Amino acid sequence: MTRPKVLITRHLPDAVMAEAGRLADIHVLDAAKGLTAAEARDALASFDGIVSSHGDDFSVPAFDLDRPRCKILANFGAGIDHIDPGAARACGVLVTNTPDTVTDATADIGILLMLMTCRRAGEGERLLRRGDWTGWKPTQMLGTHVTGKTLGIIGMGRIGKAVAKRAHLGFGMEIVFFNRSKVPDLGFPARQLETLEQVLGGADVVVIALPSTPLTWHLIGAEQLAAMKPTAYLVNIARGDIVDESALVVALEAGQIAGAGLDVYEFEPKVSEGLLALENVALLPHLGTAALDVREAMGRMALENLRAGLEGRPVPNPV
Repeated sequence: MTRPKVLITRHLPDAVMAEAGRLADIHVLDAAKGLTAAEARDALASFDGIVSSHGDDFSVPAFDLDRPRCKILANFGAGIDHIDPGAARACGVLVTNTPDTVTDATADIGILLMLMTCRRAGEGERLLRRGDWTGWKPTQMLGTHVTGKTLGIIGMGRIGKAVAKRAHLGFGMEIVFFNRSKVPDLGFPARQLETLEQVLGGADVVVIALPSTPLTWHLIGAEQLAAMKPTAYLVNIARGDIVDESALVVALEAGQIAGAGLDVYEFEPKVSEGLLALENVALLPHLGTAALDVREAMGRMALENLRAGLEGRPVPNPV
């Protein structure tokens, strides 16, 4: 029996690649910038299944073909802002993702960035590495003590809940949040506020944990940043285009907010020169799920979805 032909667009952890090789005839692209829409269309026409990831362009033009050979697009990751599920569905292509595996690791990065920005950790390390540290002083690099402060969560989904739980239980932070739909009892004290501006104006740290959709594009712009306290910090662990990056630079340069912690960028992997020049910004290279056991779990889940789709069974994680 002919084995299915599967494209994996990025090289995944070795254990995942070995398992994939037992499942199908595997072709690995590993392109630095991901598939273009034209390349994605060719792949849909040429392979029985595709394991995609962030950076591949499976937008509407990619599905501009009559009968794709591909049965399933098994995304490696929870975010599907690079895929148009409606266009895929119209072509008869299943789309799946790996939602549960990313939650804790991404939430950890949110807490890390909160601490890095509030306690000026990146700035302090740079000071030391330059050889400019002259010893301990009572007033040196005074930051913000997070214990007991108010944390605002924008988007109380799986990741937002995990960040809030860590912040409340670990640091005694008061939790306020904005979410499009009503969120039931979280199991710890938290107040759902009516508007985004109420959360922005009341929080000492704001963490963005929303999916990227046309509705969330530039959700945080100049007007929203102006609603924040001048002593507040913005942390983005979601997607870069949720924040108007140029407006953020202006707000940071003007001291409109105290600082920012970013793991994602509007024009990723490009990072604006304005952000790179600022000391009150902690910048990470999209490390949200960058732990071996997490990436292996994501890979196994993607392959479970792939196997089910290729065999015509219900997939575990349909989008």
